[in-house]
Amino acid sequence: MGFTNEDILRACDHTLLKPEATWDDIRVICEEATEYHTASVCIPPCYVSEARFNFPALNICTVIGFPNGNGTSAAKMLEADDTIKCGANEIDMVINIGMLKAGKYDYVQREISFVKKKCGDRILKVIIETCLLTDEEKIKMCEIVSKSGADFIKTSTGFSTGGATFDDIKLFKEHVAPHVKIKAAGGISSLDDARKFLELGADRLGTSRIVKLVKEG
Repeated sequence: MGFTNEDILRACDHTLLKPEATWDDIRVICEEATEYHTASVCIPPCYVSEARFNFPALNICTVIGFPNGNGTSAAKMLEADDTIKCGANEIDMVINIGMLKAGKYDYVQREISFVKKKCGDRILKVIIETCLLTDEEKIKMCEIVSKSGADFIKTSTGFSTGGATFDDIKLFKEHVAPHVKIKAAGGISSLDDARKFLELGADRLGTSRIVKLVKEG
C-alpha cells in the first residue's frame, strides 16, 4: 500500500525559514500545521516563544547554527538551550562543514553530542548539507551522527546550492544505524516526490509546499 496524502502530511515539518518572514507569515503556517496535522512547524528561533504561546499544543521545530553551521560549538549550545526554554520541541542543527572537510571528525561528533545533551529527550536533527559533500563525506557523517546520540540525519538547509535527492536518501538508509531516522529537506516540490522520499526510507520531509499542494489537489 502506498503513502496517502495524509501519510505525507504527518511526515512533514511544515517549514518557513525565509529571513523576511514576519509573525503574520508564521502564524499562517502554524494554523495550517494544526489544520492538516503535520509532524511539526519548522520556524526561525525568534518566533518560537510566540508560536508556543499562541499554539500551545503544536509541535514546534526550530534551527540552530543556521544556515552556515560555522559558529562556535558554545554558541550552538546556547542557541539550543535558549530555543528549548522558548518552547521548541525539536532542534535542527547545521554541522560545521569546514571542520568535516578538514577531517576533524572528533570535533564534528563532539559538537553534535554537546547539542544533544542540551536537547535531552527533545528531538535533534543534524543537517549535513549534502550538496556540499562528497559521497565519502556523506557516509562519514552517517557514521558520526549514528555515534553522536542525535535522532535524525537531515539532508539540507534549503539555502545552499541544492536540496534533497533520492540518491542521498538511499545512501543514508544504507549507512546510518537503525536507530537514526532520516529527514529529506530542500526542494521537495511535488506530492510524487514526497511519496518517493518516504518510500526510499525518509521519516520526515522538510518542505514549505506540501500543504499548499494538498489544498490545491
